[in-house]
Amino acid sequence: MLKRTFLLLAVFATVMTGATAATASPPLPSSIAGIGDSITRATDVCCWYGDHPAQSWSTGGGSFDGIRSHYERVRALNPSIQGRNYNDARAGARMRDGQAQAQTAVTQGARYVTILLGANDVCTASPSTMTSVDDFRAQFLATMNVLAAGLPPGSHVFVSSIPNVYRLWALFRNNAVAQFVWSVAQICQAMLSPANTEQDRQAVLAREQAFNDVLAAVCSRYAICRFDDYAVFNYVFSAGQVSMLDFFHPSLAGQAALASVTWQHSWWVTPS
Repeated sequence: MLKRTFLLLAVFATVMTGATAATASPPLPSSIAGIGDSITRATDVCCWYGDHPAQSWSTGGGSFDGIRSHYERVRALNPSIQGRNYNDARAGARMRDGQAQAQTAVTQGARYVTILLGANDVCTASPSTMTSVDDFRAQFLATMNVLAAGLPPGSHVFVSSIPNVYRLWALFRNNAVAQFVWSVAQICQAMLSPANTEQDRQAVLAREQAFNDVLAAVCSRYAICRFDDYAVFNYVFSAGQVSMLDFFHPSLAGQAALASVTWQHSWWVTPS
């Protein structure tokens, strides 16, 4: 009986050790690349128009901006990543541009890649010009295939869901300045045009939800990939977290929130 008890304890210990190993965080990366669009470029984040990559939620390294990017969080624990933060995102990029950006990240030998793409596939000139779900799926698959085949062994990929553009409209629907800026700059007219009906806006929201489902499903096919479980899409951002330059991109506070929300669903979860 005693021998049997020891055997059961040994089996239990082995199982628990295996479970711990399976759920343990992987080693911290020594380099990071951000794939994406103007959100990852921190466009119009503060103070003047244009890209501000030092304030990016992903690869930013700016000081005293209140943003603890993924790069900065890793660097605090693994200084070897210092200076190896590559922002490969481009303002205006759609998912069709992901494959080329992925190839750039591969060339850089990135050990950690973040992806936030899809907002511009929704935010087109009208609901009729949004990217189709099938095209979006094929383009994301092509992006992931490049990364899976080309990144160094032991690399990891994090995929963010697309922020809720319907919430953006709801926040500023009665703001005359925002309405003026959206109209003059032709920002995300598929959702934000004053001529849209509620049916139009719901169609755009449904397409965005379908895109997020694609991100989740495709990411799940790759052992190197982790999706944010819709955390960014479900995040209830405030007006203060939106740039007052264009009433569209994240402000400094928005980039800080984006960094925090995504990090809590990353490969290395630490206190925010």
